[in-house]
Amino acid sequence: MNTIEMRGKNAAELKQELESLLRAHFALRMQVATQQSNKTADLGKLRRDIARVKTIMREKAGQA
Repeated sequence: MNTIEMRGKNAAELKQELESLLRAHFALRMQVATQQSNKTADLGKLRRDIARVKTIMREKAGQA
């Protein structure tokens, strides 16, 4: 999901997206740790997506 789509969402949808990303990040970390997956590049992508969502949430909180 890109930044433009995220900015169109409300706070509840952003919180739900953040929870989903955090769960996916945890699951991927466990897969990498147990050597079930070698997609370490996806960890960085998920971290950046989490940061994007948090940034947009912070911006929206500052506007209200």
